[in-house]
Amino acid sequence: MDLNRPALPLQNKPRKAVAATAIATALLLSACGGGAAPQGAEQAAAADPSAGANASGAVNICGVKDASGIYKGTAEAFTKANGKVTVKYTEIGATTDEARTQIVQRLEGKSTECDLFLTDVIWTSEFASQGWLLDQTKLVEANKDRLIPSTVETTKYQDKYWASPFFTNAGLIYYQKDKVAKPETWQQLYAEAAKAPGNGFVYQGKQYEGLTVNFLEMLYSAGGEVLDDQGDVKIDSKETREVLDFMSKGLKDGSADRAVLTYNEDPARLAYESGDFGYQRNWPHVYRLLNATPLAGSFGVAPLPAWEGGKASGVLGGWNLAISAHSTNQAGAVAFIDFATTPDWQKHVAMDYSQAPVNEAAYSDAAVLQKMPFATELLASVKGAKPRPISPVYPQISQAIYKNVYAVLSGTASTEDAVKSMADEITAAKGSF
Repeated sequence: MDLNRPALPLQNKPRKAVAATAIATALLLSACGGGAAPQGAEQAAAADPSAGANASGAVNICGVKDASGIYKGTAEAFTKANGKVTVKYTEIGATTDEARTQIVQRLEGKSTECDLFLTDVIWTSEFASQGWLLDQTKLVEANKDRLIPSTVETTKYQDKYWASPFFTNAGLIYYQKDKVAKPETWQQLYAEAAKAPGNGFVYQGKQYEGLTVNFLEMLYSAGGEVLDDQGDVKIDSKETREVLDFMSKGLKDGSADRAVLTYNEDPARLAYESGDFGYQRNWPHVYRLLNATPLAGSFGVAPLPAWEGGKASGVLGGWNLAISAHSTNQAGAVAFIDFATTPDWQKHVAMDYSQAPVNEAAYSDAAVLQKMPFATELLASVKGAKPRPISPVYPQISQAIYKNVYAVLSGTASTEDAVKSMADEITAAKGSF
């Protein structure tokens, strides 16, 4: 999942003509009435789990630029193994935001160009609420025994599943073994980081989606939440205040370098590669990159730590496979999903592309462990991780979070004011749908 992207504006209006206008005008915020799911979601057609057995013809998968080769590689492997269905991957955006805009335009226009869309885990509620996707509930349930439960939750909206997990992601802590200890709690990590120059902690503190994720990792581990199971706003809490105060203090006492306020994933990685820091929070793909630097062999990898008195809890990233409601080869799409989620192919997801499998057995496979020796730590992070708030207006919820967290960290707002603003803005966003 690419978190290096700007804020996403509100664009979840149920009427198609209005939504098309919103896209054309940079997807600006606009209210829409009613709290229930649009009729399209309630009446969505369902994917038939048995359809893949007799599939034939061509399938087109559309999504973001294939930087690692995993999407085209999976399409080619499936085509070779299947023999009756030909799959190709079409890049429709260089960045996540560009791909998302292109996907929305095609779905709104009822385009038949793409049978499957590669979807970020945070798009599920938005796309499903519009009736743009095929209901995959039966398909996901048929494959559930091969999928890690936390990854399945990223495909859920209103008690149905609207996509199938392809690969997942969860944050990890990289630490210099000759400088600092493996962290068990966030409090220990920050204390170690402040002990000496060169011990410091780098993370993603720029005002964007990545800051939302970094904040939620601590909030969840502290026992806090953004929305409860009924969708009510619960972010105005003592846990939110504790985490904000803790993060702010960490910048003031030197546990974390203030430069993190400008960092997304790559700058954080490059700063850590300088050797001037003890800890880094980043994604699994960084392991391979670090091993191509002078730091190779000097660092350890750990799951995200727990909050003192609580438990560890990450935030799930990753990508899912969603079938377009306008696909002309839904059976072929089902056949591809069946292949991509098999335990055998999920091993290749890890070995060949350094991504986190959605199949638990892959993490203990000997060949996977040879290529990804931190697989045990990664599995612990994935299994303990939670989805981000599930809502069709998630982009606005995230913006309310990272904007106000950043205000506290940069010293332009008090914790109390930021918490109140977060709660008010999230409540307003929810009320607009």
